[in-house]
Amino acid sequence: MREEHNLTDTTTYQNDTGRRRRPKRLRRVLALSLAGVLGLGGLAGCASADTGIVTLDFFQFKPEAIGSFEAIIAEFEVENPGIRVRQNAVPDADTAIRTLLVKGKVPDVISLNGSGNFGQLARAGVFHDFTDDPVLKQINPAVQDILAGLGSYNGDEVNALGFVSNANGILYNRDIFTEQGISVPTTWDELIAACDRLKAAGISPFYGTLADSWTTMPPFTGLGGQLGGDGFFPRLRAEGADVGPDSAVSFTKDYAETLGKLQTLYSYAQPGFQSRGYEDGNQAFAAGKSAMLLQGVWAIAPILADNPDVNVGAFPLPATDDPAQTRLVSGVDVAITIGRDTPHLAEAQRFVDYLFDRKVLGDFAASQNMFSTAADAGPNTNPTLTELQPYFDAGRIVGFIDHQVPASIPLPAIIQQFLLDQDSTKALSTLDNEWRKVAARTTSTRSGE
Repeated sequence: MREEHNLTDTTTYQNDTGRRRRPKRLRRVLALSLAGVLGLGGLAGCASADTGIVTLDFFQFKPEAIGSFEAIIAEFEVENPGIRVRQNAVPDADTAIRTLLVKGKVPDVISLNGSGNFGQLARAGVFHDFTDDPVLKQINPAVQDILAGLGSYNGDEVNALGFVSNANGILYNRDIFTEQGISVPTTWDELIAACDRLKAAGISPFYGTLADSWTTMPPFTGLGGQLGGDGFFPRLRAEGADVGPDSAVSFTKDYAETLGKLQTLYSYAQPGFQSRGYEDGNQAFAAGKSAMLLQGVWAIAPILADNPDVNVGAFPLPATDDPAQTRLVSGVDVAITIGRDTPHLAEAQRFVDYLFDRKVLGDFAASQNMFSTAADAGPNTNPTLTELQPYFDAGRIVGFIDHQVPASIPLPAIIQQFLLDQDSTKALSTLDNEWRKVAARTTSTRSGE
């Protein structure tokens, strides 16, 4: 579902909602970075010599948010008559932003999905450093930790601000749970007991959608993000091309439990789940054909579009039998940053400060069915999200682990195949082998070979 940390081997990306991107290589961006990307000219913002009005170029990647940002911009311009904000929303934003960067046309203010693609660009040094910026005090530190884990320039800058977050867990039909006398599971054993009870009542616990390989990522990341350990990917990157059966860390050694539990979850899916896709799952869940769906909050809107009366709730996937260890997998759905060399830094910062006004931020999050990243966000008024808000408030969130996997490694396809043939040894060995190949290519490229 996500992206990668290898800066020289980028082939296919997929964002948090499963929509696929096919970007070109970032070699030219990296070359610009090494040559001094901080000196890029041709920034898009401009000021009129006659009026003194500064126009900021706002690169905005989220098409469904165009109207919400238009309303925010209109209000901002009323309060700031000397600044105009031009929203630039284009299809295939990942490719568009790289094209602008290669041409030296770095936008003044930029919104991006907090993915592996963002991490690559941050490491290339094209974004402003927000270190010590007062606005950071307004943002949930756990959200900023997720962004930092994706990458930053020189490894020590703050190159973006988390604006709104999504969440990945288990969607459930509250009415079915109530009818069957089932409480929301807080442990792995409770989740399996609920599945057994539903199955005994003739109800499919989960609606599987294996035909779309990316739909394996929500439960895989939900389990792996908790069971794999916080330090797994940094240690795996440190192993480089030595990852394998005898290395100190590997998928084979550290992810067997994740695959085992993933296989258990799919054993409770409906017959024929191998040939059903994402839209099938949303429609079936909306029609009450399963009690649960292994998806994130992005699926709530299409589910409610199919059936506005379905009583949808959401809870984190409990990966262990210790409720205190359960963490909610979350991605930064929208990250806000500033072009490093904008000639209108003061105006750009004023616009960013306005975006992070508590009410502006809260209203935007509500409009997108997402979570405000404000440190003092307060209660979530969206009835489908209320059960997840406490995990944000307590900082019990962890980023999507597939953001850490190079895009040239076909992670969704490997996990999909595992769920078809149930051969965990092969799947884990394949992941180790693919990681080793990417690490070897990265090392040789950095050596100038």
